[in-house]
Amino acid sequence: MTRRDEIECWLTDMDGVLVHENSPLPGAAALLQQWADAGTPFLVLTNNSIFTPRDLSARLRASGLNVPEERIWTSALATADFLKSQMPGGTAFVIGEVGLTTALHEAGFIMTETNPDYVVVGETRNYSFEAITKAIRLLLAGARFIATNPDATGPSADGPMPATGAIAALISKATGMEPYVVGKPNPMMFRSAMNKIGAHSENTAMIGDRMDTDIVAGIEAGLYTLLVMTGISDEAEVSRYPFRPDEIISGVDKLVSAEPVESDEI
Repeated sequence: MTRRDEIECWLTDMDGVLVHENSPLPGAAALLQQWADAGTPFLVLTNNSIFTPRDLSARLRASGLNVPEERIWTSALATADFLKSQMPGGTAFVIGEVGLTTALHEAGFIMTETNPDYVVVGETRNYSFEAITKAIRLLLAGARFIATNPDATGPSADGPMPATGAIAALISKATGMEPYVVGKPNPMMFRSAMNKIGAHSENTAMIGDRMDTDIVAGIEAGLYTLLVMTGISDEAEVSRYPFRPDEIISGVDKLVSAEPVESDEI
């Protein structure tokens, strides 16, 4: 059984763990600095496929958190990584924003509306009925169906808004086809993240705020799991699930330690 003081590499969710609506959560800046100072391999993970790592790095910097772009792993990057391994130099029709199209371009994919190998659905703020109709027709003509993440809704200043999972469900209903979903809770996203930093499951931890994505995927990927109470989940929700994280902590400030020998204490 892995103990926290045996952890050498860290994966952490972003929203609800490090930031909340662009404000840093207590201990986030200090923990990131602690990892950087110690040379600890880490990645910040997000299911949001809208933004590039560079965009996200800039947004975090504006919130007071220093996360270099190479330390950010999005569902768009994980999707591009997966498709490159499946069909190098393939083609795709994409519903999504620059975070997804850039990741696919950099993975060697060609964007096309003519006979694509894949229809890839990601997060966007501008879903068009025309694009959705095109996706449905391309899938019925033989394209394979991929979604970057399963989230049905996403947050906005005015309240919840439809996200990738909702649009993918619409397309599924029209085609009778279910997408292969790459992002959390698919443990593949964690495995591709670990590959990026050369980590191994037996000495890697995942910090998350959601039982239904972060923790279940962490458990399935064989990671040490920590649930923080600064985001979605609370004790009442935790008790509803048939699995539990290795640790439940109030927030990432509990992982900041002046003395490394005390890092096993909560």
